Amino acid sequence: MRDDGTGGAPPVTARVVVADDQTVVREGIVMLLGLLPGIEVVGAAGDGEEALRLVAELAPDVVLMDLRMPRCDGVEATRRVRAAHPDTQVVVLTTYADDDSLFPALRAGARGYLTKDADADEILRAVQDVMSGDAGLSPKVQRLLLERLAERDRPAPAPRPSGAVTGVPGALPDGLTPREAEVLALVAEGFSNAEIARGLHVAPATVKTHINNLFSKSGVRDRAQAVRYAYRHGIARPPGDTSGPFVT
Repeated sequence: MRDDGTGGAPPVTARVVVADDQTVVREGIVMLLGLLPGIEVVGAAGDGEEALRLVAELAPDVVLMDLRMPRCDGVEATRRVRAAHPDTQVVVLTTYADDDSLFPALRAGARGYLTKDADADEILRAVQDVMSGDAGLSPKVQRLLLERLAERDRPAPAPRPSGAVTGVPGALPDGLTPREAEVLALVAEGFSNAEIARGLHVAPATVKTHINNLFSKSGVRDRAQAVRYAYRHGIARPPGDTSGPFVT
């Protein structure tokens, strides 16, 4: 065994496969990893199926896995890697850090999760962490997980009777439906999509659809603008305001 000069065991070199369907991004990641100590890139794949083939052929220690790929997406590829090759760890490296991307990947068996704005040190640390049996999560992802854990202990909004937001037909602006207005009022109260879904007893995807629809109808671009829109049209009251046209 080679000594690293410190009297301890030599550092372990992680054999890594990179999976990303965008050629420029994939080649850039490979080039970056080639500059990092303790990492050897042994293969690069353009989709999930190719990643599975390379894992079977090369038995890498770690796969850096994109999520949005053709033929076999990153979540399914992660599930199949972990089922067939349990000694190979998966670190997701993706553009997305939303609930719909993060939690399916972790449930599929990913041990690490980074966004593509991660720097070289973060990538190296995540690879080393999963190699040693720890989780390799970026600070951004750790914060998201903590927020979601906190939300589990926060009471969900109480369900409201149908039409509770407005009792006057045609009073809603820009063609909003009563349900869309109800969702908008809850957004203005600071509830997350997951909390709104629990309170209304619907799927998170349904809440997201309502939000996309009301954004499109009202012309707002983000939640902050949606909150101002709700205040302006009397769908929700600003904090501390006990007057106005808001109807419950």
